[in-house]
Amino acid sequence: GLLGDDPKDDLNLGKKHYRENSFGLAEQHFRRAVEMGPKSVEAWVGLAASYDKLKRFDLADRAYQQAIRLAGPTTEILNNQGYSYMLRGDYKPAHAALAAARRKDPANKFVQNNIRLLEESYSKGKAIE
Repeated sequence: GLLGDDPKDDLNLGKKHYRENSFGLAEQHFRRAVEMGPKSVEAWVGLAASYDKLKRFDLADRAYQQAIRLAGPTTEILNNQGYSYMLRGDYKPAHAALAAARRKDPANKFVQNNIRLLEESYSKGKAIE
């Protein structure tokens, strides 16, 4: 079947482990999912988000870039990238990514929430946790 159709495929197992905060297992499944389906934007974004949680920002950046190559700078990818930069305490690129996401979808509650988080973390002078 197609990637994502089977609840036991790597994409769905990656999502399951991510939701359970098992980011190492999520990363393993998302990595296998991108190996099996290298054009799956969802798998690349899941892999990038897992790398963010594991503080492997170098690998997260590469996975986000691959997702952008496949789908363009979507609201979801820009929002996730902004969050990734916030995790590092890197406010300027976080703001740029989130502002771009907001321009694409001004009503997106996830983007709005991350902009609020960015403002709070910037005023406290430390990265989000």
